Amino acid sequence: MARVSDNWERLVRATLKREQLRNVGQGDDRGPSGIAAAVPPSLVRTNIEAILQAADEIQDEDPTVARILCEQAYSLAQNLDPNSEGRGVLQFKTGLMSVIKQKLAKKDGAQIDRNRDIEHLWEFYQRYKRRYRVDAIQREEQKWRESGTFTTANLGELELRSLEMKKVFATLRALVEVMEALSKDADPRGVGRLIMEELRRIKRVGELTTYNIVPLEAPSFTNAIGAFPEVRGAISAIRYTEHFPRLPADFEVSGERSADMFDLLEYVFGFQNDNVRNQRENVVLTLANSQSRLSIPIHQADPKIDEKAINDVFLKVLDNYIKWCKYLRIRLAYNRIDAITRDRKLFLVSLYFLIWGEAANVRFLPECICYIFHNMAKELDAILDHGEANRASSCMGDGGSVSFLEQIICPIYETMAAVSGTYFDFWLRNLMDEYKL
Repeated sequence: MARVSDNWERLVRATLKREQLRNVGQGDDRGPSGIAAAVPPSLVRTNIEAILQAADEIQDEDPTVARILCEQAYSLAQNLDPNSEGRGVLQFKTGLMSVIKQKLAKKDGAQIDRNRDIEHLWEFYQRYKRRYRVDAIQREEQKWRESGTFTTANLGELELRSLEMKKVFATLRALVEVMEALSKDADPRGVGRLIMEELRRIKRVGELTTYNIVPLEAPSFTNAIGAFPEVRGAISAIRYTEHFPRLPADFEVSGERSADMFDLLEYVFGFQNDNVRNQRENVVLTLANSQSRLSIPIHQADPKIDEKAINDVFLKVLDNYIKWCKYLRIRLAYNRIDAITRDRKLFLVSLYFLIWGEAANVRFLPECICYIFHNMAKELDAILDHGEANRASSCMGDGGSVSFLEQIICPIYETMAAVSGTYFDFWLRNLMDEYKL
């Protein structure tokens, strides 16, 4: 457990350091301030708070851009709740409009050319990236990660850099979102074209892609967790190999990461992209945690996840499915655990998590999840034996599209709704008969 203890102590030290920096006004762990702190609960799941926080950060640097961000935040709030029916929405809109009017008043009567807003925003975005050397730092960190030399000093340096860059990237994400919204009305031959090219580049490299814990789409300047050997070993364990069915040539892998098992499962069964990203992180962390508990030294330069760690995860995740098969006295969808490869085990674990992640309320019927997994695991087993990746017939729609949600979950959900409605009608009729209504 020495490795786990060391990692835990490092995490605690980093947390305490961030707390100290926050107390003296540094770092990016401060809560939202100003109008950003007044976003009502019904709008809190949107990016309105992040946009307003960015506006506060750059107000002194460029009031015009701050005004543009505030106006876009107001437009988002208006589109989401045009009648201000949510609790606190009317007060929030009124306060935000007051802030916008104050920013306009500071122009001292000067005419505002809103047609140049998008150009001004684009120019500020370019200056902001140059000032913080975002592209240069990204290249430096990519080289550092590719070198495979990770030391305590490296991690300390990365932690310090993350404190500086976290706020920068939060602001960049807000700027990009507003630029994307405003670019629809921009000149496609001028700044509109430049913005669309930048948006395509960001999507391709995953530069500003959000994540939960582990930044897998692209190297992160704000998170050092990807440097841990257990995490790198877990990422390597799910990586695509030549033994897997070949994906189509036109299949795009998001971000700067290499293709992995989840890309195949997404292509075959049509899982939603956000679900795939979430469960990819989930599996990576689960494997890394399992490896840490073994207290087995792991090679720093070329880390590998131990077979025991994979077996532990496999048996724990599929425990309920195994019990379900035993109870029904049916064969498992796979051979004995000692007869399947580690890749097949990871495929099955990943498939189970993807099914669970996209099952909506069906996940509260564990027997139903087991039944879905049982049949899809058999289908996956057959697909993995082919040289080319094929779409799963169970998830294929009429138009040739593939969607797990539409073809598997929705029919089950509709059946559940119909059955529950029938039982309710039956109960209601009995109640009315009993009271002679």
